[in-house]
Amino acid sequence: MAVSAEDRVSITELIRMHGHLIDNGRLDLLHEVFTEDVAYDVTALGLGVLQGLAAIQEAALALGAGNPVGHHVTNIVLTSQGSDEVFAVSKGLGVNADGTCASVTYEDTVRRGPDGWRITRRKVLPRRVPLGG
Repeated sequence: MAVSAEDRVSITELIRMHGHLIDNGRLDLLHEVFTEDVAYDVTALGLGVLQGLAAIQEAALALGAGNPVGHHVTNIVLTSQGSDEVFAVSKGLGVNADGTCASVTYEDTVRRGPDGWRITRRKVLPRRVPLGG
């Protein structure tokens, strides 16, 4: 089943909202992007799988000034997995306070629930080698 235009807009806005909330320190609003029991897989960054919103909040606070000052998302591609589930892949750029930046790929499972679309699983994959190497 194809993803409707309305759902595409909603899911794309959802994915974009993550950076705004994190960059503004609005960790109390992460429930607007993620489900309460989200699995946030940052194993490739050495942090394992953060289970639930509280774990994401704790990790962000523990990182403190080490957090990027800007999270930017682009190149969002959506693939239907059924009427209420979508796989989303996107690119992320993180800009650090010292001006350095890093690139990641986000792989998200997004589900429609009572509060609309929310990310139930996110895998963050750093991009360190060109051409997919």
